Parts: sequence; C-alpha cells; structure tokens
Amino acid sequence: MNALIIVLLIIAVPVVLFLLLGLFVKKEYSIERQIIINKTKQEVFDYVKFLKNQEHYSKWVMIDPAMKKNFKGTDGTVGFVYAWDGNKKAGKGEQEIKRLRDGESVDVELRFEKPFAGVATAFLTTTSAQAGQTVVKWGMNGTSAFPMNAMNPFVIDILGKDLEQSLFNLKTNLERAS
Repeated sequence: MNALIIVLLIIAVPVVLFLLLGLFVKKEYSIERQIIINKTKQEVFDYVKFLKNQEHYSKWVMIDPAMKKNFKGTDGTVGFVYAWDGNKKAGKGEQEIKRLRDGESVDVELRFEKPFAGVATAFLTTTSAQAGQTVVKWGMNGTSAFPMNAMNPFVIDILGKDLEQSLFNLKTNLERAS
C-alpha cells in the first residue's frame, strides 16, 4: 500500500505543480526579434511580402524539405494562403496574409492544426536605418489556453531562438544577392 501511495504522489505532484504554474503564467504570449540587413527598405520588403520566399529563410519551413505545400491566391497580396503538412517537427497548418502596408509591414494569421491546434498572428516590419540598411522586425502573438499556458515561458524562448535564426538566414540570403 505504501508503494502505491508513493507512485501516486510521484505522478500527482508534477501534475499539480504544472496546474498551479498555469494559474500564474499569462495566457497571452508575444515574441519579437529584429536584425539589420544591408539592403534598402523597399528591397527587403519586396522580398518578405512573398510568403513562398520563407522557404529560403524560415527555420520552420526549412525543417522538413519533404513538406507538402498548397497555395491559394496570389502570393504577396492580402488573402494569399500558404498551407503546409509536414513531419512531426513541422506540423500542419496554414498562414494567410491579412494586411500589407507597402514598404512597411506584412501581417499574417497562423492557423495550426498539428501538433497542437491554435491561432496566432505574426508580423514582419521593415524600417529604414542608416543609408542602405533596413531594420527587420519579426514577431508573433497568441494565446495559450489553461493549463498549456504554463509552457509559455519555454515556448517564448524556443520561438525567439527560431526567429533569430530565421532573421539571420534572411540577412545572409539578401546580402549575398548583392
């Protein structure tokens, strides 16, 4: 009987701690990273407004080279949908361009199906820096339901690193094209 109680405690304590953590961690999350690219603002914007170009810089798209992709609409315009169905790491979902401000920003809605269902918004902004340089900001915002919100601090850290890698890839690709 004592062994059964110990086993139950070993299982119950982490679950209770996870649930308690979920009570104190915000359900909303927000991640933003930026990089300076040695290209003009318009050159950078004209590249990032096309979602298909993410195949060359987004860590998430590049994670599964055999990923199945489906496109609806005209890339680089409001309403364009880029759907994917990949391996366990890539998951399944779609992203849709919701708003474009020419030379300024691209706003996208992300709809995830696998490994977890969810909706998030993402944005890419381009701002002129010094002559011939552009600051690119890439961010993501969303909400995690209780108790999964307990994972938000870890998710923010992981997604932040992925954004940094993707922005570095973008910088490398665009500057190499000079």
